[in-house]
Amino acid sequence: MTPVFRPEFKRPLGRTLAIAWLAAFTTTAVPIAHAQNFPTKPVRVVTPFPAGSGPEVALRLVADKLSKIWGQPVIVDNRPGASGFIAIEAIKRAAPDGHELLQMDNAQMAAQPFLFKKLPYDLLRDFEPVTPILRNYFFVTVPAGSRYKTMSDLMAAAKAGPGQVNYGSWFVGSPGHIGAAMLETSTATKMTHVPYKEMSQLYVAVGNQEVDWAFGSAASAGAMQRAGRTRYLAVAAPKRVAGFPDVPTVAESGGPAGFELSAWTALLAPKGTPKAVVEKIQKDVASVLSEQDVKNKYATMYYEPYFLNSEQFLQQLRSDSQRYGDTIKRLNISLD
Repeated sequence: MTPVFRPEFKRPLGRTLAIAWLAAFTTTAVPIAHAQNFPTKPVRVVTPFPAGSGPEVALRLVADKLSKIWGQPVIVDNRPGASGFIAIEAIKRAAPDGHELLQMDNAQMAAQPFLFKKLPYDLLRDFEPVTPILRNYFFVTVPAGSRYKTMSDLMAAAKAGPGQVNYGSWFVGSPGHIGAAMLETSTATKMTHVPYKEMSQLYVAVGNQEVDWAFGSAASAGAMQRAGRTRYLAVAAPKRVAGFPDVPTVAESGGPAGFELSAWTALLAPKGTPKAVVEKIQKDVASVLSEQDVKNKYATMYYEPYFLNSEQFLQQLRSDSQRYGDTIKRLNISLD
């Protein structure tokens, strides 16, 4: 059928441009208006960490502060278990409006895609990065009576007897395991990995000299260190960390320059959450993390406030993914 031209549908060019401009303005204005009004109801943050754990306690502190800023309850919903998959699944298909958020750690984001052949999520396909909220670095923990006084001592022993120096971690594929493998690569050494079922078992084993060393955070390894059963040989950080001014960095102690191993947790939103809403959450979280009482409470848990915008978040994630991925492929390990 030949189309029929109807003159009544012809519009002046000026009017057409005006309509197009109005449409574009409306499209832009809706997310901005939505962000200005956000939140319009309670916000739920699902966490894979159990109640009372360090990352969960830190999240509740931020949530309480945000609820005061937003004038809406910010509810922390604990969904531990299954390598975080339960929590992730709870938010993956949530409405993308900012009222449903997810807490994840960098191991779940950067290591799990290489540890599992089949994941029930695709991080960048299913989620929008919002911002990290905390970070802490790992210490090289040795028995109190260890003959190793520096990283130079430890690395020299590992080079002299390949496989004779052993280290523990809280499970195969854990950050402590992957971090130690990274250290091996950086120093051209070979050590023996001894996995444990729980963190508490691991650091008791270090204190009992069942293993030569292990990576541990000040929170996870701190009880044995404070009891005088273990000590910190070095910290895998770019500089000495607050609260432990006498503990040198790995580089200062004779280890490889620039060696770092950290844990951090972040907030994510369902894919499609408006950029303006994401930016408002970022701005308000940054404000919370800058408050002195938050910094003080974080310090008691050996955390530091850690904020990044979306672009910086993705850059950090790419860096961690590269490091974890290369190491996991070399180890040839899989958790499914």
